[in-house]
Amino acid sequence: MIRAETNSAASKSRCSPPTSAPEEIFSYASSLPVRDDSICTAEELAKYSIIFTGKWSQTAFPKQYPLYRPPAQWSSMLGVTHSSDYSMWKKNEYASNGVRDFAEKGEAWVLMKEIEEAGEKIQSVHGIFSAPAISSGTGQTSTELEVRSRHPLVSFVVRIVPSPDWFVGIDSLNLCEGDHWVEEVSVDLFPYDAGTDSGFTFSSPNFATIPQDTVTEITCSSPSHPANSFYYPKLKILPPIAQVTMVKLKKNQLGLPIPHLNQPAKSNEILDTISETPLDCEVSQWSSWGLCRGPCRKPGTKIRTRFVLLHPANNGTPCPNLDEETGCEPDNCV
Repeated sequence: MIRAETNSAASKSRCSPPTSAPEEIFSYASSLPVRDDSICTAEELAKYSIIFTGKWSQTAFPKQYPLYRPPAQWSSMLGVTHSSDYSMWKKNEYASNGVRDFAEKGEAWVLMKEIEEAGEKIQSVHGIFSAPAISSGTGQTSTELEVRSRHPLVSFVVRIVPSPDWFVGIDSLNLCEGDHWVEEVSVDLFPYDAGTDSGFTFSSPNFATIPQDTVTEITCSSPSHPANSFYYPKLKILPPIAQVTMVKLKKNQLGLPIPHLNQPAKSNEILDTISETPLDCEVSQWSSWGLCRGPCRKPGTKIRTRFVLLHPANNGTPCPNLDEETGCEPDNCV
């Protein structure tokens, strides 16, 4: 847990050292599960606004950034408030059929059925919440959620669109701190692979993973393959692709509209907090040498070429020469 002085601290790297903070304002710099099974003795009911901020920009993630068919965007958010007896999804475990359908296609009805069944059988789910989709990679969407002392945990998923089966989310974040509810919490979100589709790029065709793999975090070096859309070998860590903030509502705020609902991101509010990710030029292997050409009994020349696989961006390494010439003895002189 990282205690932060301001809300903006959530944009810091997961490697940033902890700093001092007010007692009830927290910032978690990771989307890894945050669990605390201690007994909650806070007042029975609390309500929060939850604001999801997309930070998936071409500046921060220049490689293969989707510009059309479809452009970069976010699905609707689907989340639950629950007890420790329920888990929507968990890193290094297998995704349910509902999470698979949501991560691959954005279809929620199977996941909704799983949530409702868990609530009916073991009373582990208190409520379901959702927020509208965001039509671009950067922007905000928000809604309200309700937690109880017996159901203080929050989990949700948002699909990365387009993608094979990638999503962001939170697994079991506890909003109860012993005898009181946390006033505010921010979490930096990073991409996850649901383990059900083996596509490497945002626009990969369907390619089912058989047998199914577990849910894994996508990093700048894993999967370790140049074709992967998040592969940035020069980075130590990916910048956050999104962020979520939950703020406890005071009683006089209940029922009031949440500001910035599904509004496009303003550059001075969101994008300026993200450093540019350099993207180096990538070129193909050299072709075979061409024919040696030149006049008889004089030195000739031959040429080989290569082409650009990936153009540089954000002050990345520029492309090298795409053709090379060398001397030779002509076979067919002219």
